[in-house]
Amino acid sequence: MLAWTIYLSFAGALLLALLPKGRPALARWLAFAVAVAGLALAVAGFVTGMGQGRVVIVDVPWVPSMGIHFLLAADGISRVLVLLTGLAAVAGVLFSWNIELRTHEFFAFFLALIGGVYGVFLSFDLFLLFVFYEIAIVPKYFLIAIWGSTRREYAAMKLALFSFAGSAMVLIGLLAAYATAGSHSTGLIALGHANLPVSFQMWCFPLVFTGFAILAGMWPFHTWAPTGHVAAPTAASMLLAGVVMKLGAYGCLRVGIALFPRGLDPWGFSFVGIGSWRDVFAVLAVVGIVYGALVALVQTDFKFVIGYSSVSHMGFVLLGLMTLNQIGVTGAVLQMFSHGIIAGLLFAIVGRIVYERTHTRQLAELETMHLSKRLPFAAWAFVIAGMASMGLPGFSGFVAELQVLVGAWMVKPWWTAAAGVGIVVGVAYTWRVLQKAFFSDTLPSAHVLEQEHAHAFAPITWPEATGVVLLGGVSLAVGLYPKILLDAIEPAVKALLAGGGQ
Repeated sequence: MLAWTIYLSFAGALLLALLPKGRPALARWLAFAVAVAGLALAVAGFVTGMGQGRVVIVDVPWVPSMGIHFLLAADGISRVLVLLTGLAAVAGVLFSWNIELRTHEFFAFFLALIGGVYGVFLSFDLFLLFVFYEIAIVPKYFLIAIWGSTRREYAAMKLALFSFAGSAMVLIGLLAAYATAGSHSTGLIALGHANLPVSFQMWCFPLVFTGFAILAGMWPFHTWAPTGHVAAPTAASMLLAGVVMKLGAYGCLRVGIALFPRGLDPWGFSFVGIGSWRDVFAVLAVVGIVYGALVALVQTDFKFVIGYSSVSHMGFVLLGLMTLNQIGVTGAVLQMFSHGIIAGLLFAIVGRIVYERTHTRQLAELETMHLSKRLPFAAWAFVIAGMASMGLPGFSGFVAELQVLVGAWMVKPWWTAAAGVGIVVGVAYTWRVLQKAFFSDTLPSAHVLEQEHAHAFAPITWPEATGVVLLGGVSLAVGLYPKILLDAIEPAVKALLAGGGQ
């Protein structure tokens, strides 16, 4: 059933690419139908998979001489992230309802990207996973370069170069692992049981982990992320933050940690308290949390604030992975889901609802517009999204970040203390932009007053309202009843940490 999320997405992309020009309404509805069908399949797969472990969906020899299979499978981690992808796809189409330029091509690239993301989360063959991983990179370049803004070509190229550099590192590591294991199979489970030498894992783990972590926005390789988010059209920003960055984090967990667990062993010596690759990447994660929050605090562009906040929140994912304990890694996976929903909602409000009406993202200009009165729906939607982003109880981010912090405390309490600084700064930058963009009491200039009287903002459309309710509702539902996802994530994480990604 879950395999059809991939097939439908690519079929929809092909159909949209062949659609005659001049039919934007048809392109929108076709993309929406495919996205909704994918979400329905994701929900059905999640529900039917409750209580099950890893289930093989498709296993067909692809290149038998090299042991490469078209192997699709799903465990609790995969099912949760496939569900996230389905939600992001539907919301992305809704917030792209206003696209008029080459509409059918836009949605063709959009669905091709979604298909690649579904493929990564369901692939249990390393070669197949890498193929889908690369497929997801190509559409995002065109989405930004053609439909983006604010140095779009520079941002698209920077994103592509960072992505391909990370992919090259991953490919070198995977080929080395394949050769070292005897060149019999590229299956994730088979390689996980290959007992790769410790000395090999010690150098291969940081290579592969870093390659994937680049796409996850790990500091100091994060610079593509804010630039790409700001330049991308709204739906592409939502996908970049919502699911594409999760591809990197998923690769860190499913490939880096599962295949090279001994690469995290102590080196046998210590330098300024750092004695293993685990310590190195945990420190980089904590730096990313604090750095991303501090930079977000001083931004003047609304979208850059959200872009740097994504870097900070993805730091919690990487920190949770480095705890290597049940609660921390479970929190990391839940944070992948939570951040995907919340970041998507924030980018939708800023990039679609606000920017399309005000034609500015500068906080200094927005604070004279009194948007809480002129766009009350946007103002209160951002209040809800901001509370979720801050990790207030009742929203999905609270449960996820709490588990990461508890898991980190069990390893090294100072990791938790340092990450806590990022949380406090996160509250500060959220309140700052909320006050400046929506609830400022700054008096408008005569020109702005004239504009207010002469031009009312366009009313909120049904796709916008539907998208906000969908994403906000999901974050609230998971925050109030996290057990629905934790019951799927915890057994899968326990099995993965036990060895071999079983």
